[in-house]
Amino acid sequence: MKHLVEKLQAGEEVTTKLHGSSMKGFIENGDIVTIIPADVSQVLIGQAVLCKVKGRIYCHKVLKREKDQVLIANNRNHVNGWTSQVYGVVSKIEKPKN
Repeated sequence: MKHLVEKLQAGEEVTTKLHGSSMKGFIENGDIVTIIPADVSQVLIGQAVLCKVKGRIYCHKVLKREKDQVLIANNRNHVNGWTSQVYGVVSKIEKPKN
């Protein structure tokens, strides 16, 4: 995911296939997401963001906002923690074409 962060920081939109079940019901395993550059000041509660929490990069959703930080969690109510390191927001979710 580091290459995605670098592109977002350079102002580029990125598209990638996500794997895992932590966002099941919101983003499914294998879904293709488009992420547009954004920082913590631009995201809203409920949006999925690409961010760094405690040294790990996640594509998880925003639960709460306080000043310059957002609380990040997966879609199974596991809270990852607070962060100000938001690189982008998911703007589109697509099912893979078979």
